[in-house]
Amino acid sequence: MIASLAVPVQQAVAAPANDMPFASATTVGLHNTYERGAFDYLAEALDTGTSLIEIDIWPNVFTGKWKVSHDEPLSNNNNCTTGSTLADLYTGSRNKHFGDCLHNIRVWLEAHPDSGPLMIKVEPKLGLATAFGMGVDQVDNLVRSRLGDRVFRPADLLAKPGGGWYDSLDDAAQAGNWPTREELAGRVLLHVVPGTVENRNPFDWAPTNEQYAEHLRDLAASGEIEDAQIFPTAKGTAGDDPRDQYDANIRPWFVVFDSGASGWLNRDTTWFAANNYLLVMTSAHAVAPAISSTNPTEAEARERLLLLAGANASVITSDWTQLPQIQSMVVPRGEQDETV
Repeated sequence: MIASLAVPVQQAVAAPANDMPFASATTVGLHNTYERGAFDYLAEALDTGTSLIEIDIWPNVFTGKWKVSHDEPLSNNNNCTTGSTLADLYTGSRNKHFGDCLHNIRVWLEAHPDSGPLMIKVEPKLGLATAFGMGVDQVDNLVRSRLGDRVFRPADLLAKPGGGWYDSLDDAAQAGNWPTREELAGRVLLHVVPGTVENRNPFDWAPTNEQYAEHLRDLAASGEIEDAQIFPTAKGTAGDDPRDQYDANIRPWFVVFDSGASGWLNRDTTWFAANNYLLVMTSAHAVAPAISSTNPTEAEARERLLLLAGANASVITSDWTQLPQIQSMVVPRGEQDETV
């Protein structure tokens, strides 16, 4: 039987709201936050003050709903629940759909309006199922219906302060058009990566992140960019600009980069920070000398955060579920300030 809790396990520890531009900070995130082995309920992950959560999804073409699990494509296995109040998020049955997970986040944010901003990393493990009505438009519609105006959209980055639009996300990022962390309090930025199963499928000719980049390009051209809800993510560390692996006409729509921290550490990353790109460094624990992926000491995790902040990370991720004092930290990007 699942134990029921009527109130949060602990009070939220929100990252400080301040006037630091969003792309000028380094924060900490959690890998596979939706797993019940990590937290009994998704809201407990948000209570840590984390700046990033990850949700893996699978398309169910029979129901038209997205399953949430690590490796069970036909069933839900997660810590998302249902309910419309904060107390509801810590009780009841779990193993819900992606839309329910998003609604959990919305309810939690409404109860903690000064929290965040929060990045949501979405991994469609098998990729999209466009032929079955589960493509980019449908995912956008789901996000919009569940999170509403809590989403910081690509259009919000593209909009010039005095009116008009930047030509691409690349232009907007290089112009420093990111809001401050204070302006993004209580809001989320979703970014999508190609799925691990999708990556191994030789018949998948259109990786999810490339489909989203094409989606943004086409919506911008048709004047409908405000419909888009998600940022595509450039994967890998190859070359001076990892976007060179993609077609030239979609490269300007990638301003979020994601790969293992060890791959970033031994290269010059100042270019990412100078252009105000978001650089997500995963498996922060694995950087030599490796520390625990789940339960390092606070001093070890803090030292690792400062090391990767100095390497221009925007967010570092691991499975440090028991360190809210680290999950809620915000430090200046590009600096190793031992006094923070």
